Formats: sequence, C-alpha cells, structure tokens
Amino acid sequence: MSLRTTTAALSAGFLIFSAVPSLAVTDISWWHAMTGANNEVVETLSKEFNESQSEYKVTPVFKGTYPETLNAGIAAFRANQTPHIIQVFDVGTGVMMSAEGAVKPVAEILSMGGGTFDKSKYLPGIVAYYSKPDGTMLSFPYNSSSPILYYNKDVFEKAGLDPANPPKTWPEVFDAARKIKESGAAACGYTTTWLTWIGLENFSAWNNLQYATNENGLASTDIELTFNTEPFVRHFQNIADLAKEEVFRYGGRTSEAKQLFLSGECGILTESSGGLGDVVKSGINYGIGQLPYYPDLEGAPQNTIPGGASLWVFAGHDDAEYEGVSAFFQFLSQPEIQQRLHQASGYLPVTMEAYEATKASGFYDKNPGRETPITQMMGKEPTANSKGIRIVNMPQVRDIENEEFEKMLAGEQTAQQALDNAVERGNAAIQQALGN
Repeated sequence: MSLRTTTAALSAGFLIFSAVPSLAVTDISWWHAMTGANNEVVETLSKEFNESQSEYKVTPVFKGTYPETLNAGIAAFRANQTPHIIQVFDVGTGVMMSAEGAVKPVAEILSMGGGTFDKSKYLPGIVAYYSKPDGTMLSFPYNSSSPILYYNKDVFEKAGLDPANPPKTWPEVFDAARKIKESGAAACGYTTTWLTWIGLENFSAWNNLQYATNENGLASTDIELTFNTEPFVRHFQNIADLAKEEVFRYGGRTSEAKQLFLSGECGILTESSGGLGDVVKSGINYGIGQLPYYPDLEGAPQNTIPGGASLWVFAGHDDAEYEGVSAFFQFLSQPEIQQRLHQASGYLPVTMEAYEATKASGFYDKNPGRETPITQMMGKEPTANSKGIRIVNMPQVRDIENEEFEKMLAGEQTAQQALDNAVERGNAAIQQALGN
C-alpha cells in the first residue's frame, strides 16, 4: 500500500470515528491501603471491572497505611474533596459511624444501582461488625481477616520441633520460641504484627475476656476499658520477658513484623490471614496454625473478631457516580470474584456462597490451614465479650496502648503498669471524645 493510500485510509477512518459521538465515562475514585500482593489484587479487580463494561472507570489510589488512609479521608472530607470510596480498617468503624452525614450506607448505594443488599448472603460475624444496632449495613465488607499463626517449617525442623504440629496454646508458643532461639535455628523465636489488634483485642475475644464495658462498645458508646486484669497482665508480662531474653522481637505497630518472618529472622509469627499473599510469594516453607489461647481460661477458645477493612462511600457525589459505585460493589459480590479473592489473598470470603463453593472445590483439603481463620470466627456463637470492639476514637486509643507497650518492651515498666496506664489514658481519651 502506498503512502498516499495509507494516509487516505487513515483520514477516512478518523472521519468515521469522529462522526460517532464519544460516550463520557464516569470516574470512580477508590482510596485504599493495600501493599504488596494485596495491592496487585486491588489493581487486578479494578482493571477487570473497567474492562467488563464501558460506563464507569474505577481508579484505585494508594494512600498509605490503614491509619494514614483514614486520616487522608478525614482531611479530604474537611476540604470537601472526598473520593467516592475509601477503604477503612476495622478500628476506624466507630469513627465512620459517628460521622453523621459524611457517608452513605451501602444498602442505600446498592439500591441506587438497581441492586439489593441481602445481609443473609454474608458471613454473620462480618455483617454484624459493620452494621448499626438496627441491622443497617453501613459499609461494604471488602477484606475481612482473622489473626492466625504462621510458622517456618524449616526452622521448626532445625530446632527439633515437629513441623507438622504447630503450637496451639500460648505456653506452647513460648516454649517453641525459646527452643528456636536457643538452638540457633533462627535469630528470634516469635514476633507479631498488630500487637493491639492481635495481642489485646482478639486476645480478649478468643479467650472470652472483657475488653471494655457495654459489650466492648457495641451496646453503648459510653464505655470504660477493663483490660488491665490478671489474664492480660500475665500475657503481656510473658511477652515482655521473651523480649528481655531476645526471644521475642518487636517489629512495629502495624504489619512491619511480617518482614522479620519473611526474611527468616523469626520462626513464628502471629499475623492477619490477609498477610498470606506475601507469605506465599516469599517462597518460605510455611505452615498455618490457629490463634493460640490460654487453656486455663474458661470458654477459651471462643471466637475471633474481624480485622481487615471495609469500603465506605462518602456523601456529596452525584447519583450517576453512586450508580457506578453500586455496579462496582455488585461486581465484587460475585461468588467467583469473592472465591478468587479469598483464595489468592487469605482474606475471608465475605459471602457464604463463596465459602461453600471454596469448600466444595476441595481447596481446603489441598491447602491445610486455609479454613482456620473462618472456623475461628464462626466456630461459636459470640458472647458479650467477643462480638467485636467499637470505640468512637479507636485509632487514638490504639496509639495510647502502643505507646505503653513500647515502654514495656523497652524495659521501662512492667506489664501491669503498661496496662494500667493504657486503661487510664484510654478512658480519659474516650470521655474527651464523647464531650464529657
């Protein structure tokens, strides 16, 4: 074909293309806090949704850690420049629920797009956590998780431990951690991410202990923290003692300690089930066990409470944009999407259909331990101590707890002093937030 012919063909094509009116695509912004393998899942889901239709385009934007993403959302609301969707971690639930007029309930959003929200389709423990007392679902449960135990099988073997038999109780964990350190199998025996979420909040639920009055804040916002009792003191003093022996290594307030496990530095890790993607990607010869408990505590183990995050929708956008958000949420709710999300990331399948389909496929038989976070959450009917924790300023309370734990781990105070200080300072912060 000559240059003249080619140019003519291109010109004709351009004229034909120009004659067709372009359809405007509605942009939907999604702020999130996912990193590593989980960020890849976010990017893939957004791309798949965008390619599945031509009306809407979801643009995911990484805004930092969970706390940083929540703070970015608060700043955006004050500046009247909010995204459509924001991923908020579990402890931000109380903050979002108290922000009257700032958010639109997910049930309302779905109805705007011609869909419906049937809460019976979702895992009960997850639905309850993200709903108002009257049952109204406020946010979309995107990535719910449960804390579990990961262990390095090669390290266990070197330390003379059974790689097919992970420790089930805290005394067993501490014994195994000491053997790992003493044998030289690894530089550290045990570490944990999210010391407050795993070691305090889920510790209370899993061992059926009260964290705060009024059902840990689910029955009333006016609460008093009560976690400075003997079982908590015993547990944190055990961790403080391990830190002094250099058997326990502190990595940081959120998920930083995961790297201590992935690098082979520590042999045992308690971490979110949502951390599985990075563990798999690392190539470590790993195993999964249930969250440890104290066998002498009545009712233990009870049930764990959801971690991870949900998707909240900010108010103040156009109806056409909310229809796009609705379409995206309906896309995420598809059983095949939920099933794949669960199997790829380690987060819980938020729908019963996805869980049952995964089970029927034989996935859990082929992947031992992968059902553990689900059975932990659904194994028993929740008690007043294990329904969840909801505080109006939970991120601030967690910061206070972390400050006191860090002083304890540095040898500056005992576990009793750390917990007493955390309770006193936390209660003062709660009352201040309530305006009392």
